[in-house]
Amino acid sequence: MTELASTQLTTNEVLAQSGVAFGTSGARGLVEQFTPDVCAAFAVAFVEAIKNEFSFTTLAIAVDNRPSSYNMAQACSAALNKLGITTLYYGVIPTPALAYAAMQREIPCIMVTGSHIPFDRNGLKFYRPDGEITKLDEQAILNSTASFESLSVANEPAILTKLITDKAAEEEYLNRYLSLFEQPFLTGKHIGIYEHSSAGRDLYQPLFEKLGATVTSLERSDVFVPIDTEAVSDEDKAKAKAWSAQYKFDAIFSTDGDGDRPLIADEKGNWLRGDILGLLCAKALGVDALAVPVSSNTSIELSNAFKQVDRTRIGSPYVIAEFARLAKSFNSVAGFEANGGFLLGSDTVINGKELKALPTRDAVLPAIMLLAASIEAGNISSLVEACSLRFSASDRIQNFATEKSQSYIAAYSKAPYALIKLLGFDEISVLKTDVTDGLRITLSNNDIIHLRPSGNAPELRCYAESDNEATAQALVVKVLAKISTL
Repeated sequence: MTELASTQLTTNEVLAQSGVAFGTSGARGLVEQFTPDVCAAFAVAFVEAIKNEFSFTTLAIAVDNRPSSYNMAQACSAALNKLGITTLYYGVIPTPALAYAAMQREIPCIMVTGSHIPFDRNGLKFYRPDGEITKLDEQAILNSTASFESLSVANEPAILTKLITDKAAEEEYLNRYLSLFEQPFLTGKHIGIYEHSSAGRDLYQPLFEKLGATVTSLERSDVFVPIDTEAVSDEDKAKAKAWSAQYKFDAIFSTDGDGDRPLIADEKGNWLRGDILGLLCAKALGVDALAVPVSSNTSIELSNAFKQVDRTRIGSPYVIAEFARLAKSFNSVAGFEANGGFLLGSDTVINGKELKALPTRDAVLPAIMLLAASIEAGNISSLVEACSLRFSASDRIQNFATEKSQSYIAAYSKAPYALIKLLGFDEISVLKTDVTDGLRITLSNNDIIHLRPSGNAPELRCYAESDNEATAQALVVKVLAKISTL
């Protein structure tokens, strides 16, 4: 192995020059921006940011299936080893599996993943021993002035130590859910697993089979597939309907790239909106209070199923930050996002068994609770129909400069009436606006239009809500088509 160079670098200087930035969940950038030294700088700065709050000598690392992820993990591990920190490498597993294992060991962890963003990008997610880092932690990482040794020799990357995979985290993640059920409650159910390149694709079939279901694997891919659970492609919509017709599935389960956001279709092959899935899961869990992003469907409040619902900025750190406040008044606290990720903010009991809190996005819990609820209801679609008091739709314009999105939001937040007229709504007025995150406009007919720059990629997202599904979808199409021509 090549001897690592002794050139000293400073974390904040390396990160400032990298072009990598924090988004709604983790640091994201182009693959070429995540050089070994940039990965090292992030790892060292992360440790520096939390070392005064936590005592640890071990840190866990896992990766998704992107080709660049393993080398990034090697760089993080090499830098940490130089600090005297042992790294546990859990291989390719879902982000919540890594977070859960680390929390049980009271150690921090780093997930190398770009989640759903395009193939030419990647990212890093950081977890303290008690869960996801906060926005204050993000700033501490970027501002850290810790020194570290470059991972380059004569301007060439060093040959880094091979990482040995520990299987403990995936076993603990499976047992977290299998231990809740004394009998295979999914016996007689047929579930399709759309595997693509998901980090959890090797775990989901054995999980559902042990719960009693017959499982059919669908479209495993050796090429990374950027599944966005919040903006499902027309191709994936068609696939689900075709698969359901062919196999007579009771459900189809999939996730985004790192397995923290679920994508679930009912028995008819209709993909569920993430906030409706979260609503059904929270009701099944008997949660007292919720924290959800401002973009979530208002069926949550209209359901009258919860003692309190607080709305936050979009991004799991904001949802998690609200848990501490809610926990002062309520016994059970949870949250979810329009993209489907469910966050369990407090310990809870299912079938007389304790389920530990997992305050990070998880794809498996909402899937299991939905399937459990569907046993009594007969199918998933009837559950969805009963709770869908309002209908949401969303889509995005890709390759839309973040600066351009931000300028639109800034300008029209001050003049929402001008935006509505520009979009072609001549006979409708503005009832109210919400600038919690982006620009959310409630129209006089109670339809909602919400524009927001993506926090992870150069995309402009549009969310819409109406009393019927067709109108919500039409609103999104109309708004994005018009903005594309501006």
